[in-house]
Amino acid sequence: MKTALFFFSLLLLSSCKQESQTETKETPPNIILIMVDDLGKEWVSHYGAEDISTPNIDALAKSGVTFNNVYSMPQCTPTRVTLLTGQYPFKHGWVNHWDVPRWGGGAHFDETMNPSIGIAMKEAGYTTCIAGKWQIDDFRVEPDALLRNGFDEFCMWTGYESGIEASANRYQDPYIFTKEGSKTHKGAFGPDVFKDFIIDFIDHNKKSPMFIYFPMVLTHTPFVNTPTDSATDNLGKHKAMVKYTDRITGEIIQALENAGIRDNTIVLWTTDNGTTGAITGKRNGLKVQGGKAKTIEPGISAPFIASWPGKIKGNRISNALIDFTDFYPTFLDLAGQAVQREHTINGKIYEIDGYSFKDVLLKNVDESKREWILGMGGGNNAALTQNGVENQYLFRDRVLRNKKYKLYINSNREPEAFFDLLQDAEESNNLIDSLNSEERKSNFKQLYEVIATFPEKDHDPKYLPNPSQAWDVEVTEESQLWKK
Repeated sequence: MKTALFFFSLLLLSSCKQESQTETKETPPNIILIMVDDLGKEWVSHYGAEDISTPNIDALAKSGVTFNNVYSMPQCTPTRVTLLTGQYPFKHGWVNHWDVPRWGGGAHFDETMNPSIGIAMKEAGYTTCIAGKWQIDDFRVEPDALLRNGFDEFCMWTGYESGIEASANRYQDPYIFTKEGSKTHKGAFGPDVFKDFIIDFIDHNKKSPMFIYFPMVLTHTPFVNTPTDSATDNLGKHKAMVKYTDRITGEIIQALENAGIRDNTIVLWTTDNGTTGAITGKRNGLKVQGGKAKTIEPGISAPFIASWPGKIKGNRISNALIDFTDFYPTFLDLAGQAVQREHTINGKIYEIDGYSFKDVLLKNVDESKREWILGMGGGNNAALTQNGVENQYLFRDRVLRNKKYKLYINSNREPEAFFDLLQDAEESNNLIDSLNSEERKSNFKQLYEVIATFPEKDHDPKYLPNPSQAWDVEVTEESQLWKK
């Protein structure tokens, strides 16, 4: 009898221990990434913008950490594929902008040949959602592209599909793709459709860990009026679009509050590149022309805010070095997954360029695992050839920076400009011929030596070509003049 009681006590103790471990194990956080299209720091009042007020974005920043030294790529496609893969453009190959629904040519983002964050988060146990802009697959050709990329639910502007005039609309009467196919939403405003889809997803999935990627269509051209503001000129319409971006940001945060999950949700807010060059804003007393498609600071130094009540210290400023390759490993780290430089998804091994900045977020440290960050690519310096989409330059120009200095490298792998950003934020005084101090020499050497670690040739986009379509760009001698 005593023996039986002894073993019963052991079983009871073991059961209590298991329950205690279950209770103390933290639930993985919900992760929401909001990425605005074409917006620089000069249009966020928290960053010193003087021509606009963005109260909801500012409130988000005050509840968390604001980053000063974060590099995107200078244009749409390179940034988005870098974010998806955790790899630099010279590795994943999408160095230039390539509008897949418009130009086709068999090109597409091939999740069988590239890492993809949606798949990785799905494998980490997350329920996943995307709404907004994709533009690196043609949904007419690949209606299951987003499912294959790991997204359980999706609501997307299709991108301009050649031959379908209505598909140009992302704002008024938007042409949107869901599991039911593509259709025009008469009388609707596209940004509201995407926002409402995400809020509905939150309401239906709040009991399980969620990964939500919200690549907004705002504030990309064409300049339009919004349901709350009207203007007659482009600047006025741009301001209306920024205000609506702020409004939607606030509505997403409120939806998390209403669902009772704000305290277990990390919200990351950023942009894919700078503002269009057609727009100039004033920041901290200086006029700033939009830097989209350029590697100047207004083109690639992205606003970035992270908020997680109770976990991230509020009203904090960070100068940690981060670039867009770092989102991939950080998401996985937050999800409780081991982060390796060689990461396996779908049974395949891929090399990741980024580093997790989880400790910068949660441990209140101001140093990331980086000594430099990189920006490169943009423009339409690519062409369709018999071999598929090929980049014009074997080695695309790029910039590297540390916390103080920035180095420009041209397509011949040669240094051509060097700036002290702390003393010369506008990059007006090139120091390349004035390395007259040990500090300058040391920083120049540190950055320039990184170039030798890059491949001799940038990779072209990696994909198995899709079947040819009637709307594809034709391979002609004229389209390949850059090769001669």
